[in-house]
Amino acid sequence: MADLSALLTASKGLTSHLSRPDLPTVNLSLDQIEAQSRRLVSRQPGTSTDIDRANYLLAQARVDAPALSNTIAHLNTSTTFSPLQPLQDTDVAGYLRHAHEQNLISTIEEGRKNTQDDFYRVLEDRMQRDWEAKKSRVFEQLGGRVGADYKVVAELKKSTLGKSTLSVGIPPCFSSIGPSLSLQMQNKMMAYDRVVTDFNAARIRGTSYPIIHALIDASLATAQDSRSYQITQNFRILSKITGEPPALPPVEHAGAHILNAPVFERKYARVYLGDPESREAIALRRQIAKGSREALEEQYWDVLERTVQARPTEARLGGDPGVANKVRAFLLVRYYRNGEWEDRIELVAGQPLWAKLFFLVRTGHSREALDEALKFEQAISHRESAFITHFRTWIDSPERKLPKPQRDHLQTIYNAHMLHSSTADPFKLALYKLMGKLEPGRRSVPHVTTTTEDWLWYQLSMVDEEEDGGLRALSEVLLGYGERHFEGPSNQQGGRRGVWAGVLLMVGQFERAVAALWEHPETEIEAVHFAIALAYHGLLRVPSKAETSEMAPLSLSPVSPPAFSLSTLIWRYVRQFVKMDAKEALQYVYCVCLSADQSSGVGREQVESAWELVRRIIVLANSGPAWEELVGGFRPDGSRFGGVIEQGVSLLKLQDTRQFNEEILIRAARHSEENDRIAEAIKLYNLAGDYNTVVACLAQALGNTIAQPSTDEKARAVEKTAADILRHYERTNRAVGKDRDAVIKLLRIREAINAKNAGKPEAALEVMESTDLIPLNGDVAKITRRAEEFKDMHEALQRNLQVYIPLTMDALAGVHQKIKTSIVPDATRQMTLANIRKKSRSLMIFAGILKYRMSPDVYSYLARLDVEIAL
Repeated sequence: MADLSALLTASKGLTSHLSRPDLPTVNLSLDQIEAQSRRLVSRQPGTSTDIDRANYLLAQARVDAPALSNTIAHLNTSTTFSPLQPLQDTDVAGYLRHAHEQNLISTIEEGRKNTQDDFYRVLEDRMQRDWEAKKSRVFEQLGGRVGADYKVVAELKKSTLGKSTLSVGIPPCFSSIGPSLSLQMQNKMMAYDRVVTDFNAARIRGTSYPIIHALIDASLATAQDSRSYQITQNFRILSKITGEPPALPPVEHAGAHILNAPVFERKYARVYLGDPESREAIALRRQIAKGSREALEEQYWDVLERTVQARPTEARLGGDPGVANKVRAFLLVRYYRNGEWEDRIELVAGQPLWAKLFFLVRTGHSREALDEALKFEQAISHRESAFITHFRTWIDSPERKLPKPQRDHLQTIYNAHMLHSSTADPFKLALYKLMGKLEPGRRSVPHVTTTTEDWLWYQLSMVDEEEDGGLRALSEVLLGYGERHFEGPSNQQGGRRGVWAGVLLMVGQFERAVAALWEHPETEIEAVHFAIALAYHGLLRVPSKAETSEMAPLSLSPVSPPAFSLSTLIWRYVRQFVKMDAKEALQYVYCVCLSADQSSGVGREQVESAWELVRRIIVLANSGPAWEELVGGFRPDGSRFGGVIEQGVSLLKLQDTRQFNEEILIRAARHSEENDRIAEAIKLYNLAGDYNTVVACLAQALGNTIAQPSTDEKARAVEKTAADILRHYERTNRAVGKDRDAVIKLLRIREAINAKNAGKPEAALEVMESTDLIPLNGDVAKITRRAEEFKDMHEALQRNLQVYIPLTMDALAGVHQKIKTSIVPDATRQMTLANIRKKSRSLMIFAGILKYRMSPDVYSYLARLDVEIAL
């Protein structure tokens, strides 16, 4: 064994091949080496760093980085806003120039900051609104119920943007669950339902229907508070825009009625959906502006009359019921205080004539205004010599527009006497601006446009389709203001819901108006009926299927006008009551086809969407007599009766019975099969005349019910339907073949099961023998042949082999037990028991050949019963 010295020598020899004689050896410990290294590093003046490399790269681009750093380090920020060149105390022009530049810079910066703040505020509002809408839709699709099983939904309803812990997708639109409805909303829906039903009845008859005025009556009948008034006013605006009369001529004079009745359906569709630059489109925009203005004029006249009636002492109306006298009384209430008229009210012939003329025009009584002006012609001409001439020309003009020379003259007078005057009568100023359409960019007149309605009426009166973009330019301005400007914050309680929709209606933004109503739960019902009325008159553009969004019915595109999906809106509305009231839901679906004439294939897509919704209604509606009333059915004598859907085939644009069967009944039957509504599917196939499919479905359904250990209500309904249909088919010799034979045998098996359960084994055995499913005559050759033919039997019979073989054996065992205990002659008993043993043995031979098509338990059960019978 080597000693320690030998080990040390050996260890030194391990690194002998690494030694180099030209390098000195280091005789230091590790700690000493580390200390020496740190000391050497500290003595170095510096090493190359990232800064040096950056300076090197910048120098190649001729950038002197050290010089720039030095300049920045010595930058004096205290002189940032001082002039570059020092100003002398006496240099007033230089000081003003510098102050002007600083004002511009500060204004630009302030504007930039305000724009940025507005952008982020609008972005936040939009994100919050979109989130609330999406959350509402998800909550609505999930059921709108909060309970022990719906805690997740409750958390979703409470969540806010960025704080929700639930992330779910939108279920398919097949969902028919909606939020619970209050009694007030149910009453409102019922009132509107009646209008839609009458509307569709008129369409089926081929007559026009004043739907907007019917909706006005329904809204008045269900009005609960002052906020409902705005919805009614919006319907009135739409009636003025479309020119719809309150009622049609009486039907007593049928011939004259048909010849002279106005046509409402799709009256404006060709123009509204066509070229926006065409002459007809310009005329339509003028009609929209005029109708909106007239609606505001009627509204203000109603306000004026109610104001006068509410304050009769101040009004001092007297016995004159004329229009001009009521306006005079209104002016007394509004502007007369303590025996004096308010400031800036100019008196002509002792009365506020300019205000009187303005309010006559404001309330739509322009002819009365002209008569009033002519009545005081001398006094007016004394102050404004050309006013009467211009006023008469303006009133007589259908477009409320003066010729250019007269407008130029009015502009001159306005610039000279009113533009910079602080004492001019504001109503006189407003009259001049209206007649000459002066300063259209200044959109308000102090003391005149004091309310939203006044301001809107003034804008509509100033609109000129030939100048400044017309109604479309005004709509862009209003869209820039947005909903918040007219209704306040979206989360504000008790806001004036419907005002923004009314504003959009007045400028022809009909799709956006419907969307504005749909965004608020309290006006969703009205949104649906506004959309129907607009589509009826041809004033609603629907998007193609590719442009339709799953979340929002409104489709906005930078290259095309707004579009609104009527089918999406109607389905979201009717799915709340489609199960309980399918007929009413169907009435709304009929309205989807109103847009069937839209070009580029969109109309065809709308018709197909309506068919799809009809099929959904059929699948989702509750079964029973009401369901058969919806789709039709067969009477006990086999005669067919049509349903509500079939009565409205013309509204669904279905050409004939064949198309109705293919597009509605057969496809709805397939959907019913997919949703496990077999009985309804069979009835639908039967109604469509697809008898082979009927018996195929019956065989499949009976095969499933026979296999069940106990029958439920659905199974009993299928079996009853099968028996009724089979009885009718046998009488008319329809659907003869393998499927019908299978149905007959499956019904017999059910009959045998019922007999066995009722304690009648003889009847059960007799029924099973009549089916000829199992050969029981003891002929082995026949039994073998029938076993070989088993694979060619109907699938439902093959599948239920384990049902009817034990059933037959149970019937044999039951008969055997009864015969053994019965009081009959011994010879008869023995002969009968021998016959039963032969049948039992035949059954076992048949079962033995098909042994592997059954479970071992079933075969063991059969063998045990066969032994009992043989004893």
